[in-house]
Amino acid sequence: MSASSSVFSWSYGRHGAPVLLCLHGIGSCADAFLGQRPLAERLGVRLVAWDAPGYRHSADPAAAPGIDGWADAAAALIVAESDGPAAVLGVSWGGVTATRLVLRHPELVSALILADSSAGAGTKPEQAEAMRARATDFVDLGPEGFAAARAQRLVGPDASNELRAHVAEMMVPSIRMPCYQWACDSMAESNHYPDLGRITAPTLVGRRRPPRQPGAGRGVQRRHRRLPGVTVQLSGEAAGCRRRRGSLRRSCTGW
Repeated sequence: MSASSSVFSWSYGRHGAPVLLCLHGIGSCADAFLGQRPLAERLGVRLVAWDAPGYRHSADPAAAPGIDGWADAAAALIVAESDGPAAVLGVSWGGVTATRLVLRHPELVSALILADSSAGAGTKPEQAEAMRARATDFVDLGPEGFAAARAQRLVGPDASNELRAHVAEMMVPSIRMPCYQWACDSMAESNHYPDLGRITAPTLVGRRRPPRQPGAGRGVQRRHRRLPGVTVQLSGEAAGCRRRRGSLRRSCTGW
């Protein structure tokens, strides 16, 4: 485990092996990737997972970092943990951060894996508004109530009550104000579609099927084709790490 530069992270695997940096979603933490340790063994990589600045064990930034600030913090972690470029796996908000990371620091990213992610919530005004409103819900419902409500949406309809409880329990200590508001704002301000063509790193995009909105899966597939080296995989299981970790392992090892 490491807490250098006020950013908490843990690693798993042989030191000196290529690094796979894991960036969690907006309501999660590094431990969402504990289930991916078999993936590290299978791929022969060292897994490095962080608590993003302002999350769980990591210190709060002095001011809202925006998606640029979180991407730069991830870049600093790669420099600290790896002797060269790292593969980067981002889930949901972590995928938006990972996309900004490769746009700002392409020399640090050898490959990009976007799991159940997007180009950001700034693609449509109503999506940006809904994203900003999540922080209000957090204040109104309190940490436990908010986590319970979000857990219902983050797992599949056939998920067990035990899994829903696990997701909620992980969320409660992971998020806090004002950093959660800042993270929601960073999503609301992000729209990477115009910049996807600048990404040259090999990229795997994993997206759940069926999508939450009709046609959303086709839209993700079509728009992410703007990445020159992209492979789009639409899975029957969600791509989230703890929620559907077997699907993610199969996608990454097959890729």
